[in-house]
Amino acid sequence: MRILVATNHLERTGGTESYTYALINELKKRGHDVEYFTFNKGEVADRIESLGVKFRSHILYDLILANHNSIVNHLYKRGYIIQTCHGTISELEQPSKKANHYVAITQEVYDYLRAKNIQSTIIYNGIDCNRFFPKKSVSAQLKNVLSLCQSNSANAIIEKSCAKLGLSFEKIDKFIENIWDVEDSINNADLVIGIGRSLYDAMACGRPVISFDSRDYSQNLGDGYLTQKTIQQSILYNCSGRFSKKNFNANSLTKELKKFNANDGYFFRNYAITHLNIKKSVDEYLKLAPKHLLLWKLKKIFVILGRDFYWGVKLLFTKFHFSA
Repeated sequence: MRILVATNHLERTGGTESYTYALINELKKRGHDVEYFTFNKGEVADRIESLGVKFRSHILYDLILANHNSIVNHLYKRGYIIQTCHGTISELEQPSKKANHYVAITQEVYDYLRAKNIQSTIIYNGIDCNRFFPKKSVSAQLKNVLSLCQSNSANAIIEKSCAKLGLSFEKIDKFIENIWDVEDSINNADLVIGIGRSLYDAMACGRPVISFDSRDYSQNLGDGYLTQKTIQQSILYNCSGRFSKKNFNANSLTKELKKFNANDGYFFRNYAITHLNIKKSVDEYLKLAPKHLLLWKLKKIFVILGRDFYWGVKLLFTKFHFSA
């Protein structure tokens, strides 16, 4: 199948960018004719091209997997478009009326789209579990904490909590460090703190996790230390903290750190393989395509025949000087 995977920007490492790379890599492994498109190339685009994947070169595609409404509006005549909505707040994540179908990465996004009378399919934001895997065992006792939070205020709280417990603290902010091989840092930690895909990556690496960050659009929020009992509720909201909406300070976060159990890392590794695996995500995307692919191919045939018929008639009238 000829597939185009398209994202608004691919300059720097980020959740959607990493997801795009994993999606393309898995589709290519399955033998599909995959290309990519973006308005803004950069490091992640270079890494995609290193897989042997070309920038958009065809006019039409059997299937377009699009992130962001800007992409849908630009490519909507080029193939059957599935828009994946990764959130409810960002303008780019709002559904485009020009998409043919919609994927929501969480129940929260699904409900948001349904409120707009848009039906969608829930497909989790898949992780390459062959890339993100436990390279090292988690310590029996908590020693090293990694923050993947994106705010100074959240990191200040975490650092203070770690100091209280005598723990080693490291932080990686994608807007500053922009580290691609984040799985190496994750594997050096016993526990990872963040929200969204950061936690999915950590789970795939067999790390216990704490849901917490302080973003401009959501303030200080978290679901705290996640367990087998709480992951199902937290993931409904992309492990963003919008489920329990807890606020944390150094004292309350210290209590969450004390809940550390190395065995939770084994559970989360298995959870990631079962529920967050990019292989499963691709299976679910491709299930959506056959329902509509025949109809789309027929449409393309009629478009091509209609175009050729038009030019044939025009040539006939020109050659024999017929008047219309």
